[in-house]
Amino acid sequence: MVRQLAWEILRSGKPTPMREVDFAAEQVGLDPRDRALLRRIVGTEVRHRSTIRAIVNRFARGNPKADIRAHLHVALAQIFYMTRVPQRAAVSEAGEATRRTLAPSKVPYVNAILRTVLRERLPGAIGDPTCDVYGTDWHFENPLFADPEKHPLLWIEEALSIPSALAKRWVKRHGMERTLELAKYFSTEPCLSLRVTGDRDAMRAELDAYLIEQEGAPEANADELGAPTRFRDGEHGQFLLVEGGNYGNLFHAPAFVEGRVTVQGESAFRAAELMQAQPGEELLDLCAAPGGKTSVMAAAGAKVVACDVSEHKLRRLAETVERLGFGELVELVELDGKAEPSDGALGDRTFDGVFVDAPCSNTGVLGARPGARWRFGKANQASLRALQSKLFHQGAARVKPGGRLVWSTCSLESDENSQHVRSFLVENPTWSLEEECEALPKWASHGGPIDGGYAARLRRGN
Repeated sequence: MVRQLAWEILRSGKPTPMREVDFAAEQVGLDPRDRALLRRIVGTEVRHRSTIRAIVNRFARGNPKADIRAHLHVALAQIFYMTRVPQRAAVSEAGEATRRTLAPSKVPYVNAILRTVLRERLPGAIGDPTCDVYGTDWHFENPLFADPEKHPLLWIEEALSIPSALAKRWVKRHGMERTLELAKYFSTEPCLSLRVTGDRDAMRAELDAYLIEQEGAPEANADELGAPTRFRDGEHGQFLLVEGGNYGNLFHAPAFVEGRVTVQGESAFRAAELMQAQPGEELLDLCAAPGGKTSVMAAAGAKVVACDVSEHKLRRLAETVERLGFGELVELVELDGKAEPSDGALGDRTFDGVFVDAPCSNTGVLGARPGARWRFGKANQASLRALQSKLFHQGAARVKPGGRLVWSTCSLESDENSQHVRSFLVENPTWSLEEECEALPKWASHGGPIDGGYAARLRRGN
């Protein structure tokens, strides 16, 4: 069931595969363990898609159609990156899934490719980036990837599964060394970042029982889910990072249900703090779902009008603020943030501060949202920048004289961040920049933050 769902999600080619995982899990009613396994299979394929594609292209006869490729990609994701899955089981399951979803006549073709790959791969890394499969203990005798000395951007795309167009931007801005660090960081699923209330060590002890495997869980399924779950401290004293990926029971813990712990990245938290919310102020959160940043501002005592574009998003927002105990301070409004200030439910209301957490390319969180890398491109960036510019100006129009606006994204791209801010300031000289911050994600072993992003606070003149 889980592997077939993974195949269905991948063959669909939808741009948000991890969202499709959650949707499919809800539709079928997967338990937390199977949901985690589905998420791991799909996420692994997406994070390593170009590498897996290169392997298929090398060993496949002809050009396999999308349905066949999806089966091969599911199997190869398990064979190379989910090391506790027995390779024979992966091949057998791929053949059975092919028979069940396509036709028995397709099974020999799939089996032949997978068995050839298993026969040709060799143990260990040999230090040759054209032959080593990054993130695994395997290599091939003959080059599989482009030569990084001659074609560094193509090598990054093939071997590290970061599109060359995105890698080119990073090299120009951060240099090759940092680009490689980012690409390698985003090849793995990040820790789950938790913001906690009260003593961090006490919360760690309280949550630990909910990370223990359920008694009687099938051994094979436990192995497929990967390494044991464990805690690390975040940089900020309110944050715990959860490693391992098998934390489905965590969301049933009393601490989570009661709102004493919630999922939030450190960079996202700092962006919300940049608003410097004060008791009694009236603030607007223009793109508020799922509500983490809204709750940070409400926790300071501010009254927050939290807007988003659909009833579905507002339901998620309501669940978050109610669980965290800020329902009385938050007013929910369904609103298109691109609407003119006089349109819609807000009319011509203005606010002490406006927070705009804009839709973006998500390049600061590609580990958690791996599908975003495959959406990146000129057309998508142009569309995003146009939407962001509209949101920036409409948010600013709702700021009272002397008030402030915080612009926030989880992107690393300057054309979504500082360039918007500079352009706005040039066009609006009565505004000034008070503070801005950009965060690049770090390896979990360095403490965090695990999420990258940008935020800036601007002040409107009186």
